[in-house]
Amino acid sequence: MRSHLFLKSILIVFSLALFSSCKEEKKTTSVDKVEVSFKKEGTLTLNKATSDSIIKTIDIEIADDEYTTQTGLMYRTELETNQGMLFMFPDSQMRSFYMKNTKIPLDIIYIDENKTIVSFQKNAKPMDETSLPSEAPAKYVLEIYGGLSNVWNLNVGDTISFETL
Repeated sequence: MRSHLFLKSILIVFSLALFSSCKEEKKTTSVDKVEVSFKKEGTLTLNKATSDSIIKTIDIEIADDEYTTQTGLMYRTELETNQGMLFMFPDSQMRSFYMKNTKIPLDIIYIDENKTIVSFQKNAKPMDETSLPSEAPAKYVLEIYGGLSNVWNLNVGDTISFETL
């Protein structure tokens, strides 16, 4: 009787373990199907350092809390040429980003507390988890579609200004 009860217990535990591992697998599969669309939360203007002329004005999403800064542009399948994401941090320090779960190429622009561009990581490869560090302390980071910083002729020393909605 005792061994029969023991075998039933083992069978129940094994079944639960098997069921819960199948459940875990479903979660992983559904994460791949996450789609996030752009939500305008402000505008950002890029200015030439030498003349203060406007290079480009784009719509931005803001990442300023733990969740949005960790998620960034992950799972996006598109980003228009007039859109970007501005990461706003409480302090200026060396920063490093990576492209985990990011499906589109990005230019990552590091910006200091004076809103001056201090370095770039251009054409970051989708889904690559290689560290992409700043070359100087940054308080802000702007992500735009890969290649646009060259198209717009952005340089270290150019500046930004932005307004939130």
